[in-house]
Order: sequence, then structure tokens, then C-alpha cells
Amino acid sequence: MYRRLKIFLSRFFKPSTIYKYGLNWSPMYRRTTAKLIDVSDDLHKVVITLSLNWKNKNYVGSIFGGSMLAATDPIYLIQLIQILGDDYVVWDKAVTARYKRPAKSRIYGTFLFSEKEIKDIKNKIAESHEIDITKTMNLIDEKQQIIATFSKTLYIADKQFYKEKLKKRRANL
Repeated sequence: MYRRLKIFLSRFFKPSTIYKYGLNWSPMYRRTTAKLIDVSDDLHKVVITLSLNWKNKNYVGSIFGGSMLAATDPIYLIQLIQILGDDYVVWDKAVTARYKRPAKSRIYGTFLFSEKEIKDIKNKIAESHEIDITKTMNLIDEKQQIIATFSKTLYIADKQFYKEKLKKRRANL
């Protein structure tokens, strides 16, 4: 459904606009209480914000760690899918969360991919057909203090290679 909607909307809007508003309006992301506030035109930079409110306040009055994790969870995956295009498969594999201090005010997170990283990913996929990468980002408060650090492991593969791999796996079952 999301892919079809993106294809239709791409007739009228640039990809960064579709990414920003599409994710902000999607039910799965709205439930996190976070919002995308900036998406660069090339999709290499995404900034989110998360405010303390009654929907995400935990027992001790700070932002629930699960809300922080959920707010960061889909960003790198969808960002990379959009940057790489339809010739690649991207899946989440793992995440490590380190909570450093309570979030008692608005917090922010920035998700970055450099041009060099994208070229390196494509080159590695051309060589080995599949790779894992790990991206780390911080949620920070308005005083630039680190609230939490998340390290996300993503699986990336050439789509044709991935399809063949699935066929072989199914044949062996």
C-alpha cells in the first residue's frame, strides 16, 4: 500500500516531501508521538523530534524508552530504501539502545548518510551481493545533552541475489 501511494504521489511531490509527510501521517509512526521535522532533498539527512506528553510519559515522568526506540526504529530503513532504490533489499536486523539520562523535555535525533557511505554500500553490494552495516545516532535534548544512543544494524542486498537466496532456502525446506 505505501509503495503504491508513493508512486502515485511522486507525480505531484518530490521524494523528500512524500517521505516527511507520509511517515508523519502513517498510523504506525504517529503512535510513536515523534515527528519528522526536516528531510533533505536528497534524503541523506532526516531530523526527528519527540516531545514529552501524556502519551509517552513513563512512571517517573520522563519520555518512555520504548517511545524513543519506536521513534528511531523505521528511519534508517526507510531512508536507505528510498536512497538506494528498487534494485536493493533493505531489512532491519538489530538495534542496541543505550539510555544515558531521562528525557524530560523535547528531544531531537539526526539520521545521516554521506554520499561516500552510499557509494561504499553500492560497491560492497556489487562485490559480495549482501552486507550488514551499523549506523549509530543520538537523541539529544535542547541543551545538546545525549539522552540515548541507538546503534542500528541493517541488512542490504542486491534484489536479484536476495530473490535467488530465498528460492534456494525454500527449496531446502
